[in-house]
Order: sequence, then structure tokens, then C-alpha cells
Amino acid sequence: MRLRLRGFSIVLTTLILAACANQQPTPPPTRIPIATNDATFPAPPALQPQITFWQNVYAVWGRNQVALHDDRHMDLIYAVLTLPGSVDEGYSAEQKAFLQDHYQNLKDLLRQVESKTAVNAPLAPAEQRLADFINASRSGPVALMGASERLRSQRGLRERFKRGLEISGRYDAAFREVFREAGLPEDLAYLPHVESSFQNHASSSVGAAGMWQFMPSTARQFMHLNTAVDERRDPVISAQGASRYLGNAHDRLESWPLAITSYNHGVGGMTRAKSEFGDNIDAIVQSYGGKSFGFASRNFYTEFLAAREIARNPQRFFPEGVAYEPPLNLDRVRLRQAVDAPTLASYYEVNLGELIALNKAWKAPAHSGEKPLPAGSMVWLPAGTMIRLAQRGATSRALVLAEPVSTARLR
Repeated sequence: MRLRLRGFSIVLTTLILAACANQQPTPPPTRIPIATNDATFPAPPALQPQITFWQNVYAVWGRNQVALHDDRHMDLIYAVLTLPGSVDEGYSAEQKAFLQDHYQNLKDLLRQVESKTAVNAPLAPAEQRLADFINASRSGPVALMGASERLRSQRGLRERFKRGLEISGRYDAAFREVFREAGLPEDLAYLPHVESSFQNHASSSVGAAGMWQFMPSTARQFMHLNTAVDERRDPVISAQGASRYLGNAHDRLESWPLAITSYNHGVGGMTRAKSEFGDNIDAIVQSYGGKSFGFASRNFYTEFLAAREIARNPQRFFPEGVAYEPPLNLDRVRLRQAVDAPTLASYYEVNLGELIALNKAWKAPAHSGEKPLPAGSMVWLPAGTMIRLAQRGATSRALVLAEPVSTARLR
């Protein structure tokens, strides 16, 4: 079966919104269920609506589209709106007003349906259509009460996810080797699709940074983070940090769904969830009411499952093709002692600007040589640097400062 991904526009039901009244309903995107018998990363049937939702976000809806949906009952997608005007990373003033108008109209209508239903008052035709739509959903009548408070908007990420797939070609082999060396499932290498879409410059509003989105306090347990370097910006070192974090989380939680969810919610939080619901990720997602276990935490594991399915089968979701970047191919050394960047460039006979460009973890004080790079730091060098030095008989001089290491053996 070939999945059709384009042409799924706008309204998924006949709602109802005055602003959407003239739009005709179209069938929802084809659903591709994920196998439920995967022992490592199970996908319980009750979580399939969430997985399908994130498949749509990642591979069907573009950034010019915004879904209005229920944040608990993820099969309740009221409408998928097309933004007016040119589309950029953020919303224009016109688009904000457009989205707010549709959101508020629907929220008000949901409130009317809830209040009338609670007292068995007759519904107007538009209200009845909305009530019928909710009642006919997988969640049924239980989804009606409180629906107005659960209304949420989600912008499509198809272009961003596809770009993440392209970038992942550079790092996938290295990341898989990291997890393989750690004795962990290699498919954990797909996690940056959820965290950052493989954007190394990504930063969150709460201070997480890099491709693997480490918070500063967690990063300091696994990598260098000081005035000279922020190794959250080194994709491979932070992948090593993620492997150690996830390995430790799995040792404590004894469940990959819980360990992955802990990447967002913390091991302590998931330990408390496990104390209530055991290893039942379905029950945890549906019923756990722990502090700060909100929308992001509830959806984190299903986002991972959706991203994994898409990344493993890109041709089904991106039939136009994906232009993967070539795999990482650079030399790598570990510093035996603290050294400043200009000295390092001189020793390895590499242009300082090129060296800085390769080492995204270096901060500005390290660029100028004001702050030395600490002993134990990993340094990327242009491919062939070590061979070139060996051919010139200069290897022993370079080895005074650092030792060569393979891409994944960074511990």
C-alpha cells in the first residue's frame, strides 16, 4: 500500500466554525499502525492515536498548517487550518490573528456544547454536529466534558522533520556505534528527531541545548561544560552522554518506554509513575497525574515511536525522496593536557578558523585562546590530518598534545 501524503487539506470534519463553514471535509490521512509486538519499544493499541497524530505532524502537515485538536484524546482533530500569507518559522501578525480567531470560536462552541449537554438542553445544528463528531470518535462521549479546556493547536513539522532526516545521514552511523558500544538499542539514535530535528544549534526556553537537548545540570554529569567549552554542542559527545543517561535510566526503570519518557520527565518522576502503574506505559500516559507530567511528557514516547517509524521507512512518508548528507568523516583526538586553540591549530597545521568551524562545542573565549581547552577534551580535525602528519614524520610531535580516538570511543 502506498501512502498518499499530499493533498490532505484543511478540514477533517464539517465543523462548525463560522470561519470554516465554507470548507469541505476530506478524509483524514491514511493511518499506518506500528507493530505492537516489539519487545524493546512496544506500541500498545491504546497509544496508536497518539502515534498517528505525531506521524501526521512530522510527515503530513507542513508548517503552513495548524491542527486544532484535543490534547488528551489525540484522535479528536477538529480541523487542520491553512495559514494565510507567506510562511516563515514564526507566525506573522495576520497568522496569529487568524489562528486565534479560529481557536477561540471553536473553544466557545465547545463550551456551549458542554454546558448544554450537562443539563440536557437542546443543541443548535452546528453544536449537534460537533457533539456527534466527538461522540463518534474513538474516545466517545467521555471526551465531551472538558473538551474546551483541552483544545490545543499544533503546527505541522513536515519540512523540519525532512531536513532532520537529511542531516541525520551525517550522524546516524556514529550515533548507532555509540549506542552499540554501550550495549543499548541502536534505534535510540532516532531520539534527536524528537528533541531537535537534528538541529545542533537548537536551544529551548528552559535552557536545554544541542542536538540531544541536555539541560546544564544534567550535562555536567556527562561532559565538559565550562567557560571554554559546551560539549552539548558536540553531537557525538552529547550522544555519548545520552547513552550513559539512558543506560542508567533503563537500569533503574527496567523498561525502555519508561527510560525514554524519563529523558523528558526525569528518572525520579518516572520512578514515581512506575510505583503507581508498574511498567504499563499505556496506563502511565493515560492516567498518571504526577507533577509536571504534562503534554510533553505524556507524548514523548509516542513521538519517539512515530519518528522511528518514519525514519525507518522514509520512502513511505517522503515519496519525493530524501537527500541524506554524507556520513561524518573527520579525524578525532583527545587532549592529554590543557591547551589553547591557536596552539592546537599550529601543532596540527590546520587553519584556526577551520578548526573552530569543526568544533561547535568551543565557546568564544576558547576561539581567541583566552581560555584553554581542558585536558580530556575531544577535538575534531579535518579528515586526513593524522595521515598527513604521519607522512611528514610529524606525528610524534602532535601526539605530545593529544591521542587519536575513533568516532564512538569517546569515553
